[in-house]
Amino acid sequence: MTWPGILGWTVSLLAFIKAQLVILLLHVLAAGPIPRHVAFEMDGNRRFARLTGRRAVDGHSDGFHTLKQILETCMRLNIHCVTVYAFAIENFNRPPDEVDALMKLAEERLVEIAQNGALLSQYGVRLNVLGHRKLLPVHVQVAIDKAEGMTRQNNRAILNVCAPYASRHEMTLAVQTVVQQVLDKESFDSSLITEQIIEENLMTSLGGSPPLDIFIRTSGVKRLSGFLQWQCCENTQIHMVNTYWPDFGLWDFVPILLDYQRKVWAQSSN
Repeated sequence: MTWPGILGWTVSLLAFIKAQLVILLLHVLAAGPIPRHVAFEMDGNRRFARLTGRRAVDGHSDGFHTLKQILETCMRLNIHCVTVYAFAIENFNRPPDEVDALMKLAEERLVEIAQNGALLSQYGVRLNVLGHRKLLPVHVQVAIDKAEGMTRQNNRAILNVCAPYASRHEMTLAVQTVVQQVLDKESFDSSLITEQIIEENLMTSLGGSPPLDIFIRTSGVKRLSGFLQWQCCENTQIHMVNTYWPDFGLWDFVPILLDYQRKVWAQSSN
């Protein structure tokens, strides 16, 4: 065998060993307590692109690739619900060419992952796009409706894509809905407006999402920035990691999951 042949065989062998080790690691993790709902604030795409001398849209494209990898990891761990912050309402204030590129990316990639045989179909994931949809271009709204329809019968897991989204908008809609429900009754009773009823009318709750267990924001920024502000409660473990989203991978995720398991075991022992 020639040296190039030996080198190629060695690289293939190492890749196979690495893949098997990852499978083993996921099996070990899945044997412990697993969160039901994990949220990712996918931050740092533009800064990652600048570091590599590329356009912002290239960073967003890399970020979508990372989303697919992390989502598959979550599905293999039997995490029931994943929520991602894809586009904030205030992001419409970004340069028009970047917004247009993001809209095109969303239109193409949502249908791509939802079609038969793709990631969501493979793992039985139902897609929910949460947010102020009327702000989106019509062609993107049509793509969202198509992608959601393609996954509507999936019932193993949930992927919430928040776009265009803001917690204040979500909470306002929930309160408006609850108030209207109370007003529609024969006699007005303000005591019917409760935290529980408002929570039941949040977009995540209406989509069937369980309470939020883990909140992860990448890029080193340490704030929620209008993402799932109601859902982040005293039982939610919040992690702010320095890695930019396109670089976020299994070895960033594993310590967070181990920390979750350690805390769950500690609570159960008490």
